[in-house]
Amino acid sequence: MIEHHVDIQTKDGDMNTFITHPEENGPFPVVLFFMDAPGKREELHDMARRIATTGYCVILPNLYYRKSRQFVFERTDQGMKKMFEMTHHLSLELVMADTQAMLHYIDGLSQADASRIGAVGYCMSGPFVFKAAAVFNDRILCAASIYGANLVTNRADSPHLSAKNITGEMYFACAEIDPYAPKETIDQLQDQLQQTDIKYRLEWYPGAEHGFAFPDRGEIYHKASAERHWERLHALLDRNLSI
Repeated sequence: MIEHHVDIQTKDGDMNTFITHPEENGPFPVVLFFMDAPGKREELHDMARRIATTGYCVILPNLYYRKSRQFVFERTDQGMKKMFEMTHHLSLELVMADTQAMLHYIDGLSQADASRIGAVGYCMSGPFVFKAAAVFNDRILCAASIYGANLVTNRADSPHLSAKNITGEMYFACAEIDPYAPKETIDQLQDQLQQTDIKYRLEWYPGAEHGFAFPDRGEIYHKASAERHWERLHALLDRNLSI
């Protein structure tokens, strides 16, 4: 496996990014990996590597680059407060601008097949990939939201409102126990999706809590659900990005 640490230029500065892909037989289909609220870290690098080993070029940016090149999350009350403060400066508009910058970078990356792009987002990035699939519907062929929060909001730019523009395939993994994405919100999402013609699958993970896919999350990590999400994600990518 090959790994790179690069800065992708955006209109707001240099976005430090982890890129990994196989050593041979490229160029590879691309997977944009959008981080969760605790930030870009080694745990996510490992998850990116797991995707890449099956034949993908994975792009994992630090979405907090405007505030910090290396945000370190501490699992304390103060650490949680700092994390949520960090998330508040992000917006769908900013992340779409960052996504545009990544797509521009990918177009010039020799190891990447820029005609085949998918995306995955966890937690706070669920709405980012959902929105990106609509905004960049000519580029993103599939996307997965894993226990995404704020998929439905009262804002005029709520991701669910632009779902009709999606031309690729969407997958939504929903934890049964999730205060950030309660059942009533997911029901609203499903109602909206059913009014569109997009190809999607929304799946509940019984007994799983928000964050179930992350091995470093202690008792919240739910191995059976985590492995199921990997199975679904790889199938989604292979279905839409393989030749």
